[in-house]
Amino acid sequence: MAKKKEAKNSEPMIIPENLVKTNHEFLFIYDAKDCNPNGDPNNENKPRMDEDREINFVSDVRLKRYIRDYLQQFKGKDIYVTKIDGKASMPKKILDNLKQRSKYDGNNEIQFYLNNLIDVRMFGATMAIEGSSGSFTGPIQISWGYSLNKVKINDNGITTHFASTDKNDQGSMGRDPRVNYSLIAFYGNIIAKKCDHTLLTEDDIALFDEAIIKSIPLLSTRSKIGQCPRLYIRIEYNDPEYLNGDLRRLVHFNQKEGLEDKTAKIDTIVNISEITLDAQQLEKKLGVMKNTTLTIDNDEKPLIKHIEYWQHEDLKIKGDLSKWIM
Repeated sequence: MAKKKEAKNSEPMIIPENLVKTNHEFLFIYDAKDCNPNGDPNNENKPRMDEDREINFVSDVRLKRYIRDYLQQFKGKDIYVTKIDGKASMPKKILDNLKQRSKYDGNNEIQFYLNNLIDVRMFGATMAIEGSSGSFTGPIQISWGYSLNKVKINDNGITTHFASTDKNDQGSMGRDPRVNYSLIAFYGNIIAKKCDHTLLTEDDIALFDEAIIKSIPLLSTRSKIGQCPRLYIRIEYNDPEYLNGDLRRLVHFNQKEGLEDKTAKIDTIVNISEITLDAQQLEKKLGVMKNTTLTIDNDEKPLIKHIEYWQHEDLKIKGDLSKWIM
């Protein structure tokens, strides 16, 4: 009788020593000037807007795309949600291509994919894997971004110099809607319990920090040029269960002191030099959390383990966040 072959995915996973073991939260803010931060395909690719509140939106998918493309193009990482030779490919083809390039040895298939695909470790994915559901929920979850200020859309006309049909050599007219100025804020978190499932490591988080700050300017296109990262703060806790919640509630958009025009609407602002970010509530919250302790395995520790902080030199902040940087 032939010996029954053991399922290759039944082998125990090798857990990395620097696996993420506690929760994190982050706030990321960038601005967009005279560009289209995220076109809505259901609305003629115009910037995504809440028309009633005059708020500009950017999807989490758009931000993750920047991060994935940066990790692939600038750090040489393999990415699952990607293209092959510039063309959209079926997931199986992407995985087969990875196996060929990385010389898959036929052992634990799940371990192989997780070791090689950083975007799956970060954001999760669904993959066809023998002997497994192949469904991974990403430890890094990101909200939709929204503007902290009211935004005006400038619907400009453009003319192409290519004939629109064989019989028309005059080119064609089109629309090119862009935001005047949008200060866009994202909230996200990293859940420790999910890191056990995708094997997210501390090194991965360091690359995430780098990508979220550097990717947007480096990957600009015609419709996206005019965007710049302004603030990134990631709070690492000593607790694998604690979350403070959406940090955007603790920051507010203000016109810069001395530039207020009582007759002007706030949607006339067009430059970072005209605003301040009021972060006094965030400063106060960080102070409270920094002075909070918790007991883990009979050992008393501060709630906050580390704060990663980056601020663009042109962003003026009301409130001193730097004193809490650890």
